[in-house]
Amino acid sequence: MDEEVLHVPIIDISALVGETGESPLLLDARDRHTVATQIRQACQEFGFFYIIGHGVNDQLQGRLEQLSQQFFAQDLETKLEMRMALGGKAWRGYFPVGNELTSGRPDLKEGIYFGAELEENHPLVQANTPMHGHNLFPSKIPQFKETVLDYIESMTKLGHTLMTGIALSLGLEESYFADRYTKDPLILFRIFNYPPHPLPSEDKYSWGVGEHTDYGVLTILKQDDTGGLQVKSKSGWIDAPPIPGSFVCNIGDMLDRMTKGLYRSTPHRVKNLSTDNRLSFPFFFDPNFNAEVKPIELNEVVVKDNKVERWDKASVHEFRGTYGEYLLSKVSKVFPELRQKVLRE
Repeated sequence: MDEEVLHVPIIDISALVGETGESPLLLDARDRHTVATQIRQACQEFGFFYIIGHGVNDQLQGRLEQLSQQFFAQDLETKLEMRMALGGKAWRGYFPVGNELTSGRPDLKEGIYFGAELEENHPLVQANTPMHGHNLFPSKIPQFKETVLDYIESMTKLGHTLMTGIALSLGLEESYFADRYTKDPLILFRIFNYPPHPLPSEDKYSWGVGEHTDYGVLTILKQDDTGGLQVKSKSGWIDAPPIPGSFVCNIGDMLDRMTKGLYRSTPHRVKNLSTDNRLSFPFFFDPNFNAEVKPIELNEVVVKDNKVERWDKASVHEFRGTYGEYLLSKVSKVFPELRQKVLRE
């Protein structure tokens, strides 16, 4: 297939969401089946798909983008007032350009790490569990905290909805993932800013983020209108440009493992050739930190292990343990200095 005519599919998920707020169970089963079929085809062919008809408030998205621009426009000293080292084991806060690594190389981006806002009496917080706890927020930008937490709530709801569609796409009961992995999901949210690239080129230094796969089950990405995301299709790298009103979804390593490679976690990267700042809002809807991720018994599916082909030469199918153990083994390579300060305490 000609690479130029290969496009990541667009799926209208309104049959899963419910246009008037009614329970999805009351909607036409045929429409839900159609959406599930489209998700299956997209996951098998690309591991990526756009969604429209998702119901996430446009004004909320607009506020999030505006406040994020305001945050990154601050001087570095001000932004470092909420640096990640202050977030402790919760793994939250700001990092400057070059502090995050992909495949051992610094990414050309800055960003903020967020997660579900948990009180001190939450069992996982009391157990001093990594990546759980309070978020850090800027003190000089009104409504930033409220907007981020509202967005996380909306996207968490959307994540639950999409997982019902993914379950149906595999011929499973729609509550399959919620019953086993995502009733209390690990929620991670990032806001990234890719500064302008002064000398656009084809060299390795033009990559905002190098080739990688995501770790969990589902990523839901909000892009601004700049572009730069690229997906590794079966025919080579293709662009996944911004589409107004949409989110980009992709599956992660744990769904790859669960489906024995039927749904592959697809490598992707960000090409940083823009002369303007680029904002990106990846939301990760992942299994519970303490859940042991196991393969699903799917008819006529044989494990397809692409260890040799993978960017990290690792196998998601050989892994044994909880999602938290898998995640920490990956994230600690992204921030090796933070790992020494936090995970070894």
